[in-house]
Amino acid sequence: MDDAKNYITPAGLEKLKSEYHELMHVERPKVVEVVTWAAGNGDRSENADYQYGKKRLREIDKRVRFLIKRIEAAEMVDPKTIKSSTVLFGATITILNEDEEEHTYQIVGEDEFDAKLRKVSWKSPIAKALLGKKTGDEVVIKKPAGDEYVTIEKIEYK
Repeated sequence: MDDAKNYITPAGLEKLKSEYHELMHVERPKVVEVVTWAAGNGDRSENADYQYGKKRLREIDKRVRFLIKRIEAAEMVDPKTIKSSTVLFGATITILNEDEEEHTYQIVGEDEFDAKLRKVSWKSPIAKALLGKKTGDEVVIKKPAGDEYVTIEKIEYK
């Protein structure tokens, strides 16, 4: 996979677009309104509403610029359309560790990883160890606490 690409699932892309919309069309107009009101109250050097509002506008604008870049660079991959017996981007993989415990991970884009939901970035050590492998393969996952040896039980695209 090309490290420069921003691979993302349809759900991940929708989440970025939704955040962009919320910031630009809901939150930013409200903050602009507060800043405009606060600016009309005279001395801006000691006006907390004005200062906080300007700071929040800068934060929103910075995040919006970031979101625009990520959305423009997005290369959407819909896991439902993939037919493969190997682990690729978007795969949901069930593994069995040395303690016979099952864990399931989905390989997703950098902007949509969520450790609690076991969604791992395709650039993460777990994903890098699994990509290209097949059901039944034994895999070594490099972790800070040491290597973990797992077996791939199931590969799904859903």
